[in-house]
Amino acid sequence: MENPGFEKPKDNPPQYEETSFCGNGFSNGERRAVRPSVASAFGHNTLDRVPNVDFYRNAASISGHRAIRPSLQELHDVFQKDGVPDIPSSGEDGEGADTSTLGDVESIIPLEEKDAGGVVKFGWIKGVLVRCMLNIWGVMLFIRLSWVFGQAGIGLGIVVVLLSTVVTSVTCLSMSAICTNGVVRGGGAYYLISRSLGPEFGGSIGLIFAFANAVAVAMYVVGFAETVVELLKENDALIVDPVNDIRIIGCITVGLLMGITVAGMEWEAKAQVALLVILLVAIGNVFVGTVIPSTQDKSSKGFFNYHESIAKENFLPEFRDGETFFSVFAIFFPAATGILAGANISGDLRDPQAALPKGTLLAIFITGITYLGIALVVTVTVVRDATGNRNDTIQPGLSCNFSSACDLGYDFSICQTTKCNYGLMNNFQVMTLVSGFGPLITAGTFSATLSSALASLVSAPKVFQALCKDNIYKALKFFAKGYGTNNEPIRGYILTFFIAIAFILIAELNTIAPIISNFFLASYALINYSCFHASYAKSPGWRPAYKYYNMWLSLFGAVLCCAVMFVINWWAALLTYGIEFFLYIYVTVKKPDVNWGSSTQAVTFINAVNNALILSTVDEHIKNFRPKCLVMTGSPRARPALLDLAHSFTKNYGLCLTCEVFVGARDKNLQDMSAAVQQIQKWLNKQKCKAFYTPVTSENLQRGAETLMQASGLGRMKPNTVMLGFKRDWRIAKKQEVQSYVGILHDAFDFENGTVILRISQGMDISHILKAEEEMERMLMEQQALEMEENDFQPQGHKGFFNRSKKTSKKELTSKVSLDVPQTSDLAKMNQRLLEASGQFKKKQGQGTIDVWWLFDDGGLTLLLPHILTTRKKWRECKLRIFIAGQPERIEQDREE
Repeated sequence: MENPGFEKPKDNPPQYEETSFCGNGFSNGERRAVRPSVASAFGHNTLDRVPNVDFYRNAASISGHRAIRPSLQELHDVFQKDGVPDIPSSGEDGEGADTSTLGDVESIIPLEEKDAGGVVKFGWIKGVLVRCMLNIWGVMLFIRLSWVFGQAGIGLGIVVVLLSTVVTSVTCLSMSAICTNGVVRGGGAYYLISRSLGPEFGGSIGLIFAFANAVAVAMYVVGFAETVVELLKENDALIVDPVNDIRIIGCITVGLLMGITVAGMEWEAKAQVALLVILLVAIGNVFVGTVIPSTQDKSSKGFFNYHESIAKENFLPEFRDGETFFSVFAIFFPAATGILAGANISGDLRDPQAALPKGTLLAIFITGITYLGIALVVTVTVVRDATGNRNDTIQPGLSCNFSSACDLGYDFSICQTTKCNYGLMNNFQVMTLVSGFGPLITAGTFSATLSSALASLVSAPKVFQALCKDNIYKALKFFAKGYGTNNEPIRGYILTFFIAIAFILIAELNTIAPIISNFFLASYALINYSCFHASYAKSPGWRPAYKYYNMWLSLFGAVLCCAVMFVINWWAALLTYGIEFFLYIYVTVKKPDVNWGSSTQAVTFINAVNNALILSTVDEHIKNFRPKCLVMTGSPRARPALLDLAHSFTKNYGLCLTCEVFVGARDKNLQDMSAAVQQIQKWLNKQKCKAFYTPVTSENLQRGAETLMQASGLGRMKPNTVMLGFKRDWRIAKKQEVQSYVGILHDAFDFENGTVILRISQGMDISHILKAEEEMERMLMEQQALEMEENDFQPQGHKGFFNRSKKTSKKELTSKVSLDVPQTSDLAKMNQRLLEASGQFKKKQGQGTIDVWWLFDDGGLTLLLPHILTTRKKWRECKLRIFIAGQPERIEQDREE
């Protein structure tokens, strides 16, 4: 059915042209192609825009190059001119009418995400799977895994690995859901959390996670240095002593790794692939070595190939040196924390939405199986304690200490009273003993430690750079700058280098590992909570492509991470959350100017609606009466005194709606009203005024006020008090204006609203002063723009004239404004007094009295508002003085009442 009020244009809808630079055989590489009309595209005549993803970009996004979608008002204006739509072509509005071509799709992609020349983008194998496996297969694989299973035994050792895998797997499911819910950019865990829970959580965990990765560099490098020092010991070639040698070798190593990362992501990726090959060969070498018959030298050090007696002896835990299950878990857990290695470079992935879930989950599965496999083959072939002395043999079958070693012909009973140097509990180089070729294990250890250190050395600056780019911490903006085609965070690399050096100087792996365990667990807890919170908020924008997640499983993962943190080390957990809480409060107070559509906003909306619905079911009671003021300020900036007084007795007590009526034709006022909503609400927030701005358009002031009285508010949050200024010019004003003003008062009474009228002797309207200031500012901007334009054409040797004109421009502009707004001395003084009067309610009132003339019982509002004022800090020194009418003999009784 056609709308009779809409006259269809006789001509066909306009066709759109585009300029394409695709390879097409033309000599200049350019093609002019006429797009199909909208009618032919949809099969019916329409003037609506074809869907364009750019219309739905965040206007406040730093990286979004947003096209402009025409508003309904602009379309109305087009028809009102001559009745024929004048739709601009794609070259005029910079938007285009269709998005079906590759050129249009590319035009809305930020420059830093294009696969342009020189920019390296990785697939899911090289960018996620390889990187995650190398980061997970870290220092613990060859140096501490045997010690963990020696302490915890086979049974609890499997629990340690599975518990770590459960934590990381649940976190990976949550991460997969988040990263498939929208475009994923650089920043890893910080980006996922900040875009889900908001800048407060993201900003706090971003710093912690970046710091944890920087400390992880030190942990992996210390593990590498330990292996090198063991080799130096065997060859009696220590530089100074074992501890200082670890420090020296660690500092040199991190310096070399720094050189690889600074060379660029492409070189780092090539190094990772080479290290993976070495690592896989070393892992295979362990399995091969367990089936090679043990030599006498290896047997004296505790290796006896596969034996059931060894498996039985090593199945139960035997914690020593004050270790417990959770302290052992704390040392092992960093071995499972590399799951975010791919997410940390999400900005360098070709398709992060598909790559991250697939690559990370597969990496967790492969590395988990590897940890269990290597641990099992080692614990069923190596005893817990051995002397390394070939002469500690006994005749087979003789009883010594009822250990499995006795059954195999060795007496290691001395290890019960004296600390031995070999076995699962004493020798960190057990993997070398078990393997078929020892140097390969050394190479694998180097590969595992260096690859993990390299991944963390890249991750920490990338996450930190993303945090700094969002400008949440303004003092850290220095580190947001990138260099080269890949936008490398060179400054972040340098900062990470010095943090790593500081922790390398500790030179104790078992001390460094628990430090970062809490930081990683805190990050994982928030990732899981982000997924739960987004699902719980039921926002229409939460629709991840990855469906294999559950909100309650994510909540379980978050609780599990928090519980493990406290069980591992309760004071370190409290310290971690204390730092996070401090950063959260800091970001909350600073209120960064970002809007990412977080689930926190969605939950706030749902809670507000639910609370409003609950409130609507509760009957009002006189004891719970609160002033809910509809303040007729016009523009709040023009009458600040009226708003300030209303805010004084509604802040934290009631509701304040500052209202403006745009008088005139609706079509002319809609654009001004729309702009005012954005500007005034921002102004109110900047003034820290807890009020809502509500504009309407109407034919006259009274009708607009009547509309506001009837339609403002929500449920029980409906205004019950109308507040407006006194009309000072009622004696000389037009009759219609006075009638409209008085009509507003009558309407307020008719709708059973309390009425408050504010009168100030100097007046309260400062709109003419604001107008003059705006005119001054506008003219100054025009003058500066003119000077910049003239300076572009000015010869280099003739700048003096313009410099002199710049010095006098403000003076000249002041004289120009004075032509429009006469500035006599009396008028200037009057304006000064008006400005002082308009701001009087922002100041502390000092000692004085608030006189209340309670001439008759009007319901108590006359007494309530002054009482609320006396509770405010600015009015606290004022005394309340009430005047009432009555009989002399009833004075005492009336005072008591």
